[in-house]
Amino acid sequence: MAPAPVLRSRRAAARRPEEPSVREDLFPRYTAYDPKIPIWCVTPRRRGCLHRFFDTSPISPSGRYLAVFQMPFEDRAPKPGERGGIVLVDLETGEDRLVAETAGWEPQMGANINWGASDRELFFNDVDTATWRPFAWKLDPLGGERHRMEGTVYHASPDGRWLISANLATMRLTQTGYGVVVPDDRVRRNPGPVADDGFFLTDTSTGARRLLLSTRDAFAKADPPILEPAPERCEIYGFHGKFNPQGDRLMLSFRWYEPRGAPVFNAFGRRDIRVRFAWVTCRPDGGELHCAIGPEQWEKGGHHGTWFPDGRRISMNLNIDREGLRFVQADFDGRNLRKMLDRVTGSGHPTVSPDGCHLLTDAYAWEPVAYGDGAVPLRWISLADGTETALARIPTNPREARGVLRLDPHPAWDRTGRWVAFNGFADGTRRVFLADMAGLREC
Repeated sequence: MAPAPVLRSRRAAARRPEEPSVREDLFPRYTAYDPKIPIWCVTPRRRGCLHRFFDTSPISPSGRYLAVFQMPFEDRAPKPGERGGIVLVDLETGEDRLVAETAGWEPQMGANINWGASDRELFFNDVDTATWRPFAWKLDPLGGERHRMEGTVYHASPDGRWLISANLATMRLTQTGYGVVVPDDRVRRNPGPVADDGFFLTDTSTGARRLLLSTRDAFAKADPPILEPAPERCEIYGFHGKFNPQGDRLMLSFRWYEPRGAPVFNAFGRRDIRVRFAWVTCRPDGGELHCAIGPEQWEKGGHHGTWFPDGRRISMNLNIDREGLRFVQADFDGRNLRKMLDRVTGSGHPTVSPDGCHLLTDAYAWEPVAYGDGAVPLRWISLADGTETALARIPTNPREARGVLRLDPHPAWDRTGRWVAFNGFADGTRRVFLADMAGLREC
C-alpha cells in the first residue's frame, strides 16, 4: 500500500495577476511522491469534493474562484431526492462556502457544474422532487440570484449562452454516475429510434429548451451513417454532449443495446448485454451531422473522446489495431482516423494541450500504466516523439477502484492554459487539486 499523501503549507508565492493564482499560505502544497510540478489541494477543509470532468475547468472565467461539488457521503450511491452541495472556493482569500444544495447529482460528475461567461454565471442540475423532473439553475454565486432553466446542463458553450444535455434521467440505464437520480419508475425507455428524445439545447438568456437532435434523426440522417443494422430492435439513449472550444460544433454520444424485457440499469456494467456506441458531431443548429466514431470502431475497445483545441478534431483512447489502447485522432466528419503515437499505451482521460504539442492524461487504477496500489500517474506525453513524464502520482480510493464510486482524476485545463484541476484521494477523502503547468507549456 502506498503511503498516505501529505499536505503541507508553504510561504506565499509571487502573484501573476493576469492568470489564476494559488496562495501558498492559504492552501496546502501536495508533495507526496515528489511531483514534477507545483500542486496544491484547494479543498483542504471539506470532505467529499470533486470537480466535474476532463473537458470542463472548475476555475471561474476571472480565475479567482473554484466551483466544486461536495458529496454528502462517499460510501454509497445517492437515492432519489438526496442532496449534495455546490461549493465556491475563493483562491484569493482561501475561503470556501456552500452556495447551493441540489438533488440533481451522481458520484462521477456531481451536479455537472459549468461556468458561464463570467463569475456571476454558474450552471448546475437539480431535480424537482414534487414532479421528479430534472432542470438546471443559472446561479450568481456572488450575489445569490438564481434563474430556473427549462432544460438541464451537461456542458455549457464557451460563452455561457447555451447548455447541451441528453435526458439526464435515462443515463443510469446505460451507465450510472453521470446524470441525476429519480425513482426507477419515472425513468422512460426508448424502444428504437424516437422523435422526442435525444439531445436538448437550452438558451440560458431565456431558459427555454428545445430538442436539437432526436435519436431518430441521428440514426436516419448522419453522414457517414451510424452503422447499426437494426436500430428499431434496440433501446437508444443520449449520453455525453460537448461543445468545442470555439462553440461552433458539438460532439454527441449515443448508446444502445437490445432490451431485456424489464428495465435494465447500468447496462454498461453487465456482461450479458452488448452496449454499442457512436460519437456524432453537428453544428449548434443541428446541421452538418456526421458520425465521427462509429460502433465498428468502438467495438474494438476504447473510451473518452473529446475535442482538440482547434475544435475540428477529436481525440480518444481506441484499440484501433487490436494491439492495446492507443491515443487516436479523427476529423469531426469521421475522416483521417489514425494513431497519434504508434507505440504509446493509451489510458484515462486524454486531452491535447493548448499548445498542441503534448497529451495530458491520467489512468484508471486497473490500466497497465497505473501503479497497482490505487495510485495513477498524471502523464505528460510529447506528440513529437512519444517522450513521457509522470508529472505526479495521484492516489485514488483503492477500495473503490471500479464502479460508480470510483475516483477518477479527470485532469482539466483552465481557460488560460496554465492550470490543471484534478481529483485525488488524501486524508481519507476526495479532494480537488490544482497543478501549475507554466513550466511545461513550451513545445
